[in-house]
Amino acid sequence: MSFSRHTIRVGAFQTLFALMDTPQEQKDALYAQVLHLGPHEEAPAYLDQLVSGVQEHQTELDQLISDYLTDDWAINRIARANLIILRIALYELQYEQDLPAAVVINEALELAKSFSDDKSRKFINGILGHYEKDHAK
Repeated sequence: MSFSRHTIRVGAFQTLFALMDTPQEQKDALYAQVLHLGPHEEAPAYLDQLVSGVQEHQTELDQLISDYLTDDWAINRIARANLIILRIALYELQYEQDLPAAVVINEALELAKSFSDDKSRKFINGILGHYEKDHAK
């Protein structure tokens, strides 16, 4: 079965969200659950690449997010859903060189539409917009 990049990002979001509460949970079981995989279906490689990449680089990604927060904000004040969306997007912007920044940012805003609210979407767009401006090639 073939999955769109958007569906894979939704799966990565749901998996990372679940792992915040139960870090010992098996990723493969979560992948099967979020993508509704059959017993002999494998999760797309990009899903594991996103989830593992965000986990491996979480400290660095959180520092990047912190760098773009205003002085009266701290990373621990960011809603969980928004934090995960930002981590996924910044991971892709930093490590997936073949993806255009506009596509990554748009996907992050689509995730925010599904899992957050309008105010959060503007917040996410602001942080990613500043990142993109600072890292434009």
